[in-house]
Amino acid sequence: MNNSAANTGRVLWAGLRALLVLTVITGVLYPLAVTGIAQVAFPGQANGSEVRVDGKVVGSELIGQTYNLPLKEGEETAAPDLRWFQPRPSNGLGSNSVNTQYKLILSGATNRSGDNEDLITWVKDAKAAVIKDNSVSGYTVKPSDVPADAVTSSGSGLDPHISPAYAKLQIHRVAEQNHLTVAQVDKLVAAHTDGRILGFIGEPRVNVLQLNIALKELTRN
Repeated sequence: MNNSAANTGRVLWAGLRALLVLTVITGVLYPLAVTGIAQVAFPGQANGSEVRVDGKVVGSELIGQTYNLPLKEGEETAAPDLRWFQPRPSNGLGSNSVNTQYKLILSGATNRSGDNEDLITWVKDAKAAVIKDNSVSGYTVKPSDVPADAVTSSGSGLDPHISPAYAKLQIHRVAEQNHLTVAQVDKLVAAHTDGRILGFIGEPRVNVLQLNIALKELTRN
């Protein structure tokens, strides 16, 4: 009986020591080592790929955001500020979508099928808004001009990029709103269009935040 109790005690003490050692290694030393290496080797990515302007964090290269006018009393959704390039919708435009307006509560798709009536309504409304907002004097947007990413969200709902086609569709409106020439804004879009990774992975894309930062700089000059 005494030998059995002693053996049980040794097993429990050995298990406790193993737990303590592994807790220190995997719960303290390893995270500290990985964090230290990350901060030294690639601090930008380790800290969320923050984008700074004049020393102030204005967003992340990896997370989309809205560019809206201040919310007015009685409004549920703020109107877009048409001076800026606009991102793609964030998981639909309805109140029942998983994550609207790039709020970082969670990410995910709407999970609605292509024939879902709510999704069809959101897309139609978004398309009508894109046509209306981007049709300016001397330039009318046709329904066939509107690319898919202008009216649908990405799988995460947080994509910071838009297609070059959607960026170019907004050029005339942005130029008019900021009293710039179409050529100036077109050149800006071309300069901020990234090609396929390694030349064949993914699609060409435009980071909306970086583009709007460059636009702000252009309007200062």
